[in-house]
Amino acid sequence: MLATRHWDRLGNGGLTFTELGFGSAPLGNLFRAISDDDAHAILQAAWDAGVRYFDTAPLYGLGLSETRLNRLLRDKPRDSYVLSSKVGRLLKAVPPGQGDGAGKWVDVPSRKEVYDYSYDGTMRSLEFSLERLGLDRIDILYAHDLDIFNHGTQAALQERLDAFMAGGYRALVALRDQGVIRAFGGGINEWQPCQWLLERGDFDLFLLAGRYTLLEQEAQDSFLPMCVDRGVGIVVGGPYNSGILAVGPKPGVHYNYAPALDWVLDKAARLQSACTRHGVRLVDAAFQFPLRHPAVVSMIPGGQGLEEMASNLQAATTKVPEALWQELRAEGLIRADAPI
Repeated sequence: MLATRHWDRLGNGGLTFTELGFGSAPLGNLFRAISDDDAHAILQAAWDAGVRYFDTAPLYGLGLSETRLNRLLRDKPRDSYVLSSKVGRLLKAVPPGQGDGAGKWVDVPSRKEVYDYSYDGTMRSLEFSLERLGLDRIDILYAHDLDIFNHGTQAALQERLDAFMAGGYRALVALRDQGVIRAFGGGINEWQPCQWLLERGDFDLFLLAGRYTLLEQEAQDSFLPMCVDRGVGIVVGGPYNSGILAVGPKPGVHYNYAPALDWVLDKAARLQSACTRHGVRLVDAAFQFPLRHPAVVSMIPGGQGLEEMASNLQAATTKVPEALWQELRAEGLIRADAPI
């Protein structure tokens, strides 16, 4: 049975997350195409194993991920799971061959991404997501990709942040106040914009991708303690930093969507050696480490096959010896102030 964590910042009953959630970007044919039946088999395996938190987004497969979740969830009792999607992009239908996603999303609907963090854009995004999902309710909406990684420069990011706070943020507050959604936050690849938002608004949860892992813990400088103080929950995306913490420092392995640099390979090798000494897989430690932080409510590693799903399930249920965390701290491989 998968462990759960309850979050109730607002005192309205809150939400119960399984510690292992399902990040559905790979089901949008990320880098390679998989069939509808294979995607459903992975989702069904997750459900049968007890996974009850599912995260998706319009971006993932340009709508494909949401429509594939539709098949799994349409006959499930709506109160039996937690579902999050995202706002900030609208999808525009275009003629075949003119869509976005080349080199990333394979065999997906022909759509153009249109960034829109406005009030109306947020409302329209929710409406379109509900239609693709075939549902009448989404529990959590995250403002998607308000980071330099996606917008290129600090100036461009600031323009998007300002637009969101002037429009989309007001829409999300209204949707939460009206009970249409239970919570909202940001789904972001960098902790600094998360902190900027948290300092200026009443946010509930952040999906932080790749920024609190065995390889990097700078989010502990100020952002994560602030979350603990305010009761803000953290969903950890990308806990394996694009794969290196899942498979180890192998040739050609990726870190943050690019070939791993020497310092990353070296640190991963040292982490792997320590794990081996304590009889656990590197991927098990990589999954379990962020869960030691009191702000973290769920982990959503990706998976594009049944083997990866099985590995994630094993990582979620493995008991990591306390001595490993103590050794990693003593060797300087994790921060001294990282909760263990």
